[in-house]
Amino acid sequence: MKIGYARVSTHDQYLGMQEDALKKEGCKEIYTDIASGVKTDRSGLDKAISFLRPGDTLVVWKLDRLGRSIQHLIQTIKILDNKNAGFKSLQEEINTTTSGGKLIFHIFGALAEFERNLITERTQAGLKAARARGRLGGRPPLLNSRQIKRLIELYDEQKSTVDEICKIFNISRPSFYNYLNRTKKNKSAMQAENL
Repeated sequence: MKIGYARVSTHDQYLGMQEDALKKEGCKEIYTDIASGVKTDRSGLDKAISFLRPGDTLVVWKLDRLGRSIQHLIQTIKILDNKNAGFKSLQEEINTTTSGGKLIFHIFGALAEFERNLITERTQAGLKAARARGRLGGRPPLLNSRQIKRLIELYDEQKSTVDEICKIFNISRPSFYNYLNRTKKNKSAMQAENL
């Protein structure tokens, strides 16, 4: 049995063209979603997949109607494969019930993995280059060393509350305690070295 799935991104768009093509293909049931390509919640797709039985085929008008990305597309095809169901895209003429269609999806999978590896390699190379230039990752400190010294002095004088000190330096309580603890650790480490 052929099960259809159609999706449009907004309420302004029209599902009719996709539904007509799916009916012409012979789909007995058609499930729909109105959701942008980046949204993960697609109840229509979930219902279509759970309706599928072994030997059924999920049919879409175009590949981009099914997957948010190549990775999501491949993940969905794997779910269909685990259910012993096929997949067919009308516009791209891809049909995983044929050996040629399965080959295309294996190539897609290899390309997606290659892309993930390239992104990881580029990220690592960028971080390494930044470290070589003396840049460290993470957020820049909110306070400079002079401000941190004054923050500790105010705290040690015990004339101001933690909330008042935080307000003076425009920082949160967790940031205050991070500076305090870091300064104490640095002092302890310096004292240990001097012994």
